[in-house]
Amino acid sequence: MSNTGNGWVVIAGLGPGSDALVTQEVRDVIDEATDIVGYIPYVKRIAPREGLTLHASDNRVEVDRAAHALEMAAAGKRVVVVSSGDPGVFAMASAVFEALENNAETHPEWLDLEIKVLPGITAMLAAAAAIGAPLGHDFAAINLSDNLKPWSLIEKRLQLVGEAGLAMAFYNPRSKSRPHQFARALDILREACGRDTLITFARDVTKPGQELLTLPLKDATPEMADMRTVVIVGNRDTRRIGNYVYTPRYAAEG
Repeated sequence: MSNTGNGWVVIAGLGPGSDALVTQEVRDVIDEATDIVGYIPYVKRIAPREGLTLHASDNRVEVDRAAHALEMAAAGKRVVVVSSGDPGVFAMASAVFEALENNAETHPEWLDLEIKVLPGITAMLAAAAAIGAPLGHDFAAINLSDNLKPWSLIEKRLQLVGEAGLAMAFYNPRSKSRPHQFARALDILREACGRDTLITFARDVTKPGQELLTLPLKDATPEMADMRTVVIVGNRDTRRIGNYVYTPRYAAEG
């Protein structure tokens, strides 16, 4: 980012967990920042230093957090909004642009701010790499949380994507507040994808306690997933080879 004295906002991805997977571009912009904004666990990953203010906030206040970042940038601050994984995948990049749109009339000066999105490695891609290449052909990424969309829409998307023959990666599969929905998701997947289709549960991916489990959909249970788990479901062509799972790059006409 240019260091002209004008404020700016960067939305940066911190990767799936391992510090080794934070890009150098992200490291460099954090070194330039005057302020870091983000969800509490992600802000804790940033080392305190002189001249840097950390603004940690709770979950589910993404747009408020984004508006605060834009407000500080308009006052001349160099602000980095941190997300895990990639900030454009179910994360803060969309929230920042939503806040920009929501405040376009009351804060038109925000539209002139320099805003940049720096990519990161998503948990989905880190999990796929850990087991081989299950996303080697067409795939879909779906957030199974119904906080921002109705569960009926999630069910419809699961059914249609499964029938289309795409591999799938799921974020936020099962939480304490919605423990039963993932069981329904597994039922839909078994019907749409086939009971022998491979499913992988990747928990704490890239972290010291990483756990990987691959098995057929017919043997999967809801308790195998929680909010620290990324779930990858292959298509009907996804297969094991030795210790690895991969989806061929080709597909026959359906």
